[in-house]
Amino acid sequence: MTYLQKLEAAQEKNNSWLCIGLDPQPERLPIQALKWDEPLLPFNRAIIEATADLVCAYKPNLGFYLQWGAAGIIALERTVAFIPDHIPVIIDCKIGDIGHTQAAWAAGLLDLWGVDAVTVNPFVGQEAVSPMVGDRSDKAIYLLARTSNPSATQFQGDLVSRQGLSADVIRQSQDWPVQGHVGYVVGATFPEELSVARSMAPQANFLIPGIGAQGGNLEAAVRHGPDATAGPVISASRSVIYASAGEDFALAARSAASDLRDRINKLRKAT
Repeated sequence: MTYLQKLEAAQEKNNSWLCIGLDPQPERLPIQALKWDEPLLPFNRAIIEATADLVCAYKPNLGFYLQWGAAGIIALERTVAFIPDHIPVIIDCKIGDIGHTQAAWAAGLLDLWGVDAVTVNPFVGQEAVSPMVGDRSDKAIYLLARTSNPSATQFQGDLVSRQGLSADVIRQSQDWPVQGHVGYVVGATFPEELSVARSMAPQANFLIPGIGAQGGNLEAAVRHGPDATAGPVISASRSVIYASAGEDFALAARSAASDLRDRINKLRKAT
């Protein structure tokens, strides 16, 4: 089964384009989680158990686990193993290095841990991509095209005019000979650029951050996110997993995830 087939199946099963970012921050963990000696895995398990029927993917960000040291990496590995097999796992690490280093990342994340997709910084060019999904037809990467942060335009250029780094990434990477899927990170905080990115890459899956705490445009994400095969992966983290700081944090996360999924589905019907 290819990545897109797995994603499409999860989207259909749960009627969802929602992805939850599993990003544990020490200062924001709820009271209940802080009662555990090593809170990361129990916290993540509670979130996953409460939301697994509402999502199309989970996206742990590596940085939030590195801050916990070795215990964090162990918790991340066990979190990946705990996520139900039919739900895609995307590791958000934005790696981007020369070939042999990328090959090492791929061996660890895609082969050993068995995750389905990884975010990649394409600044070094094709060498950041080919070692990852060159011969892994069942895996995917999401190249940073237009990130959701406010200063993204400093180096990424103007995607509306199809000038600059973002446009070059989308334009050139589609011609690279790889067997796995190459998708793109396109932030919902730049809604006018989502339609341009879609017109430039009609077959590519989009990972769309910026919904929730960053205030991105959900309507634009739903309208311009779908590709020819599957819906987009619309990601929310803080607005879901920190919906409550109390002992009801898992139930609150479920409620927030359900509300966001329903908002997405209402927009899907309207477009």
